[in-house]
Amino acid sequence: MPHPCRLVIALFALLALSPQLHATDAVDGERVRARDLGVAPGIFTPGRWNAITDVEGVRVGQVTLRRGDDVRTGITAILPHPGNAYLSRVPAAVHVGNGFGKFVGTTQVSELGELETPVLLTCTLCVWKAADAMAEWMLHQPGMEDVRSINPVVGETNDGGLNDIRARPIDVADVRRALEIARGGPVEEGTVGAGTGTEAFGWKGGIGTSSRVLPEALGGWTVGVLVQTNFGGVLQVLGAPVGRELGRHAFRDVVARAGGSSAGKPTAGPADDHGDGSIIIVIATDAPVGERNLGRIAARAMMGLGRTGSSASNGSGDYALAFSTSPVVRRAFGAASHPLTELANDHASALFQATVEAVEEAIYNSLFMATTTSGNGTTVDAIPLDRVRGILSRHGIAPAATPQE
Repeated sequence: MPHPCRLVIALFALLALSPQLHATDAVDGERVRARDLGVAPGIFTPGRWNAITDVEGVRVGQVTLRRGDDVRTGITAILPHPGNAYLSRVPAAVHVGNGFGKFVGTTQVSELGELETPVLLTCTLCVWKAADAMAEWMLHQPGMEDVRSINPVVGETNDGGLNDIRARPIDVADVRRALEIARGGPVEEGTVGAGTGTEAFGWKGGIGTSSRVLPEALGGWTVGVLVQTNFGGVLQVLGAPVGRELGRHAFRDVVARAGGSSAGKPTAGPADDHGDGSIIIVIATDAPVGERNLGRIAARAMMGLGRTGSSASNGSGDYALAFSTSPVVRRAFGAASHPLTELANDHASALFQATVEAVEEAIYNSLFMATTTSGNGTTVDAIPLDRVRGILSRHGIAPAATPQE
């Protein structure tokens, strides 16, 4: 057997030679998506990537900013299709669950029922810088030489706990890069992009995504969701009281002082006693629906949010934006009319169900894929997946058995 000292030396050598191994890895363990824990909300099947990019043409680009000890933020860009979003506009709608936030450009989206730019997500005090940078980027795209008005759409959550938000660290190059590297396929989740410095349910939050594909008998349409989580509440996972059993949830300390019960011993850490914070939910579908039914789809996002344990507190900005990529509802800039063929109301219910399921799962993914993060003098723990597994198992939720070869 090798001498223990040699084993220690070998371990340090491995750490030194492995640039992708971080200090938090040993603490957090393996980070996995919700389905790896047996958490598969609903009845419909995810798409290939179980991501918003399962909607054909949708692309995501993310820039993560980690500078020194204080900057922990970023940009997440969602592009609705490969063309120019201004010249070929998609119908869109916004639903406000609770309006304690900044979602630049949404009043015009609500008024005209269309997007004319990609959607950016970032930190609260970076919103206007990001909007200005995207407007500049779009004005220099081919075919935009005579454009004199543009409506950039930028959402935010407040990452001021882990990030020096007053420094407003986003710059033009960061926004341009997020837009230009946007791709289809798998989407990175957790502590990345606009989710780099966010918190959720007292744990590290971040970016999460999920999708659902309807059966052909229901149209075969795809619904994809991407979330930026930074909100609070009493976390539950498929109904299992995870927040209570971990002893970290909204109003925990108040309830404890009042003699109320909590299933688990309180966990030291940044419990948010008011459940404040925000979430931005972006929903894409290839179903041919206009802004009216997209508004109905966006409203259903709040049901998926509620399933995870949020109560949309007074200090929470809870927004959902939905758009359709279908060519038959696309709107050419300057066209005299928009002849459209929309899905009938009676065929919208399956899209509602798919939206609720994908929102719920995307939120879980944002939590389960996030890693413990330190910044701005604060450390926020990743949710401990080993303990989550135990709670889920006790409540009859477990990963599917791996087939033997």
